[in-house]
Amino acid sequence: MRRILIVGAGQSGLQLALGLQGKGYDVTVMSNRTAEEIRSGRVMSTQIMFRTALRYERELGLNFWEGLAPRVEGLGISVAGTVPGVPGVQRLVDWVGRLDGHAQSVDQRVKMAGWLDTFAERGGRLVVHGAAVSDLDFLAHRYDLVLVAAGKGELVSLFARDPARSPYAAPQRSLALAYVHGLGPRAEHPEYDAARCNLVPGVGELWVIPTLTTSGRADILFWEGVPGGPLDVFHDVEGPGAHLARTLELLERFVPWEYGRATAVELTDARATLAGRYAPTVRDPVGRLPSGGLVLGVADAVVVNDPLTGQGSNSAAKCAASYLASIVERGEEPFDADWMRTAFERYWASARHVTRWTNAMLAPQAGHVRSLLGAAGGLQRVADRFANGFDDPSDFEDYFFEAAKAEAYVAEALAAAG
Repeated sequence: MRRILIVGAGQSGLQLALGLQGKGYDVTVMSNRTAEEIRSGRVMSTQIMFRTALRYERELGLNFWEGLAPRVEGLGISVAGTVPGVPGVQRLVDWVGRLDGHAQSVDQRVKMAGWLDTFAERGGRLVVHGAAVSDLDFLAHRYDLVLVAAGKGELVSLFARDPARSPYAAPQRSLALAYVHGLGPRAEHPEYDAARCNLVPGVGELWVIPTLTTSGRADILFWEGVPGGPLDVFHDVEGPGAHLARTLELLERFVPWEYGRATAVELTDARATLAGRYAPTVRDPVGRLPSGGLVLGVADAVVVNDPLTGQGSNSAAKCAASYLASIVERGEEPFDADWMRTAFERYWASARHVTRWTNAMLAPQAGHVRSLLGAAGGLQRVADRFANGFDDPSDFEDYFFEAAKAEAYVAEALAAAG
């Protein structure tokens, strides 16, 4: 039985651990916290998982909360701006695309704690310890394969930044989120749940995501601010109450249609806020330990995108599924550096589309992108296709990046609409 060590107990690490466990591998997981510490701790992320990522969980029998979490059946885009002669901020663009398969969001405190308990109950070996490079150097020779699925901390230093695939050297957004109860219904299509992304050109974005948290149904209010701009104001906030108050002040100023839904909200719990920032980065997937041992980076450890496009958990799930297939197909052959690079490139074949699209969305909107988003407001076919691109970002290659392709697609959609 092949022995595998996975460092990190997030979406990718635990999904991969549970998948390998189900295939008969001897798996050890290193986590810096117990399940109960995760469950009672601070929120760790925003997340919304689309059809493909949810399918991977379902295939492994890990969709424990599918019947409890809100079924997100649509994804909307709004663009804020001003209109001459009209006071205040207006919605210049507003539409909701219907998803081909529902999306869902589960607070990672709920999911990761539950998965960690499941891994242990199924006989997995759990080591609660904040791993350092020296720990892996000591342990690596005891395992056939060591995977690093921890996207923060000292271990990331094992993987060199790939400048050819990393156009940004600094964070492109400041991030601030709050989980809330009491958000009112959407004015448009309130009969089904939808996630919404509000674009405020030159300023940032606000995501509103229905979710399941430790206290039941909730919504995530998630600001992404251009560094140094008017949304980059959470670094000096003292306490969760002040964080929520600032969140709401910004809603009222920049997206008043969302503020109108939020006048009665309250935090889901005392640890329901988070703020920070990080640079989007792609790294060399093979890390070398001081003694010469090799480790393979997983998901955020080697490909981390800004959360603007909601791809974090989706990418983690896809990476875990891809690595699971590569490991099983390897059989009894050694997990050497060549195999590691091959396994990563197999994942990168899909991940590259996420990175390209997310990096493009971080940049100021090109004219053809503004036109495309505007056209979706009057063409449901375009809105639906754009919304479903969040599940399969490779589709954007056909019409998003080049003006000629975007114009041709909109013309085709107009002709089809009659």
